[in-house]
Amino acid sequence: MEPTPDEITSLVGREVYSNNGVFVGEVEDVRLDLDAEAVTGLALAELNGELFRSRVQPGQGVIVPYRWVRAVGDVILINDVIERLDVESDEDVDEAVA
Repeated sequence: MEPTPDEITSLVGREVYSNNGVFVGEVEDVRLDLDAEAVTGLALAELNGELFRSRVQPGQGVIVPYRWVRAVGDVILINDVIERLDVESDEDVDEAVA
């Protein structure tokens, strides 16, 4: 994982892509842990409709854990979001059945 950037505000506005090159969204804000002085999540807006259509209401965003971040440059690369969303959905189903 990339270390926390020196300028947190430099993350806002950057596009986020999965490591497979799929556009995920755009950073609108960051979640901070003030005690640890670290970024813990990225609040994304302008989401990829195909990825989030059935999971997020129109106009809402999502928060991606910063531990998913693999690289920060002109764009931000995260672990493959589609696989993670599918795993979380399966866990929700398992909990509902149990």
